[in-house]
Amino acid sequence: MKRIKRIISFLGPGFITGAADDDPSGIVAYSQTGAVFGLKQLWTAPFSFPFMYVVQEMCGKIGLVTGKGLAGVIKTHYKPWLLYFSISLLFIANVINISTDLGAMAASLELLFNLPFMFWIIIVTLVTLALEIFVSYKVYSKYLKYLAFSLLLYIVSAFFIKIDFKEVLLSTIVPNFIFSKDYIFNIVAVFGTTISPYLFFWQSYEEVEEEVVLGKIKSMGAGVPRVFKRDIDRLRIDTAVGMFFSNLIMWFIIFVAGSTFYVSGIKDISTAADAAFALKPLAGDYAFILFALGIVGTGLLAVPILAGSCSYALSEALGMKVGLSQKLNKAHGFYGTIALAMIAGLLINFIGISPIKALYYTAILNGIIAPPLIFIILLISNNKEIMGERVNGRTTNILGLFIGIFMTFFSLLLIASLFGII
Repeated sequence: MKRIKRIISFLGPGFITGAADDDPSGIVAYSQTGAVFGLKQLWTAPFSFPFMYVVQEMCGKIGLVTGKGLAGVIKTHYKPWLLYFSISLLFIANVINISTDLGAMAASLELLFNLPFMFWIIIVTLVTLALEIFVSYKVYSKYLKYLAFSLLLYIVSAFFIKIDFKEVLLSTIVPNFIFSKDYIFNIVAVFGTTISPYLFFWQSYEEVEEEVVLGKIKSMGAGVPRVFKRDIDRLRIDTAVGMFFSNLIMWFIIFVAGSTFYVSGIKDISTAADAAFALKPLAGDYAFILFALGIVGTGLLAVPILAGSCSYALSEALGMKVGLSQKLNKAHGFYGTIALAMIAGLLINFIGISPIKALYYTAILNGIIAPPLIFIILLISNNKEIMGERVNGRTTNILGLFIGIFMTFFSLLLIASLFGII
């Protein structure tokens, strides 16, 4: 037990960030992938892992070395229009994502406990908001780490399903490409959900929060911390574990959906709760309950991170006091922005927007926003004036450039298909 606690205490922002990537809207994207393509898209999980790791490691290192978040560094070294354009798109995408996640959590609780959707969505909104505002970062980060383990429920649910090991292995290691509108849309949805801008911002800020807690700097943006090799090593291990965990869960969700929904002809998963409910007749009550509980756990983990990344970016850009380590009475703007994002996400659930459309709009926005941000992150990470001796190595640059170009290519294909050009 002590060894487990020691391992958990070592894990930090990288692990939390990776786990938050598998939020309820991500569950919908991965479930829809399995429902439409069966097991043929299992390769996207191992394929995305090294790229996801490289991008998040760069973001974490920027925060670690500079003592600022991404918005603060962009504000200092780039034109104001680029900063506010990026933050605006991030805010829109995150609010829609928050809406989808809150709705999925409420719908799952409604399925499990048979109380009205409206009751549950207000409860989950108030609970997540209260935890983020009134619980200290030191305690809150521990709470987020333990919530991340709710994702293990998706691995457990897979054991209720029969496995064709040969098909699973081939689908995992051999990429499957189909040139069609649905396929392009799915690739953008999967990679926009997996390599998401809010994760870039969040991890950079949480590395700085860790430095504040450890006393390396007084507050975010107040001085440049001393960074040692052991700090970089911890960041890399933590991020690798977090991204591997995230992609492992992604693989299992696609597998569960491909092994149940696809073979039963269920090809339209509108919400994460639909995915849980559809499992009931196919894989039994236990798989259904585990899947539904996992949605609630991942929502409690991801929603505060979505709202928090919005607030970090906007507050730092506007020069307000920033950070979960700050008390409410000293950072009204920061916590007010968190509340604003949460309330906006809540209200979207009352205006009748289809959850699946909201998810795909979010995926499109994330897929379009991510590539330019990746290129900016690469520029920052290779700038000796900013990063000193901690600039990127060749492998990091190659992988970073590749995923930036890859996501740009499919984003342009998607835009072309939406306008009927292809």
